[in-house]
Amino acid sequence: MFEVNMWLSAAEALTRLGSKPQSLYASVSRGRIRAKPDPADTRRSLYREEDVDRLAARARGRRSSAAVASEAISWGDPVLPSAISTVSSGRLYYRGVDAIDLATTATLEDVATLLWDGTWSLPASGPGPVATPPMAAAFAALAERAAGGAPSSGLGPWQLRVEAANVLGCVADAMLGAGAGSLHVRLADSLGRPGAADVLRRAMVLLADHELNASTFAARVAVSTGASLWAGALAGLATFTGPRHGTAAAAVLALALDIGPHADRPGDGLREWLGEGRVIPGFAHRLYPRGDVRAEALLAAIEVPAAFRRLARVAEELLGDRPNVDFALAALSAAHDLPPHAPATIFALARTVGWLAHMLEQVASGQLIRPRAHYVGPPVGASG
Repeated sequence: MFEVNMWLSAAEALTRLGSKPQSLYASVSRGRIRAKPDPADTRRSLYREEDVDRLAARARGRRSSAAVASEAISWGDPVLPSAISTVSSGRLYYRGVDAIDLATTATLEDVATLLWDGTWSLPASGPGPVATPPMAAAFAALAERAAGGAPSSGLGPWQLRVEAANVLGCVADAMLGAGAGSLHVRLADSLGRPGAADVLRRAMVLLADHELNASTFAARVAVSTGASLWAGALAGLATFTGPRHGTAAAAVLALALDIGPHADRPGDGLREWLGEGRVIPGFAHRLYPRGDVRAEALLAAIEVPAAFRRLARVAEELLGDRPNVDFALAALSAAHDLPPHAPATIFALARTVGWLAHMLEQVASGQLIRPRAHYVGPPVGASG
């Protein structure tokens, strides 16, 4: 069978959308419109007609109630009350305190005290360093403890903070090996870059929490059933590993290297990615329409490598988007020549603090998270 009118040229797509080329590129970058190289001219791209028409209809307000309902859980209205963190007027706040201000001097341990709403202390470090890659080591350590962890529903506030400290200490030991001192110092030593300790401290503070993101929601769902904090952290870590969440910085590093051959015209390299239908990682964030303040704060603290400066410039020209925190984390890693696993290790260790804060809050609420599905399958109840 042949496809008929399934793909549109850029001019046709722009006519239907009523938008500028910059908006079309941005929609491709964010995965909203699929694209492929034009067989007649590989320097150009074709765009999936159904995707273009769907966005055009949405812009004209033609969304049914079913469509609104199906999208409610994807960047929809807030679904859970929380006092832990929020994004308001383009700023990130931890319990009402500006996270950017905190990052100037606070440690990850300070942020844990704030978000966990009480004092705590890390347990003594484990028996020795590990040889396993950090993420795999964290998975193994959490899975071992999750199998026999105490149900969270049976613990009081003080016991929950003790357990949270045990979870954080376990993740730190698994990822960084045994050690003493502040977590950012241990992290810098484990990466072989002790001189990067302060910028790593800043990065972890900025990454500690981000309200109800996907991994945090997974952790809250787990403990809402009464599961242990260990199980909740494992659920959060599993969700974190997706390329659209915690491991996006690795894709930014790959993109920066990929456009290297186009150093004189880096926009060509970016257009190639778009023409192949690939999402451009590391740019834009729906909660920060004027730019991700976490990225701005982190990029201001490092010497941004030339490849990343070029990438940021052409992405803003083509997409109209500014770097997000995934871009900044990748740039930090490149600036300090950190090992490949570094971005995910930094991010996961920091976000463990946020997962635990949300789990403590969820347990205290006593509520089970159990949404309903909008059924779209074959008709039910009809006799044959």
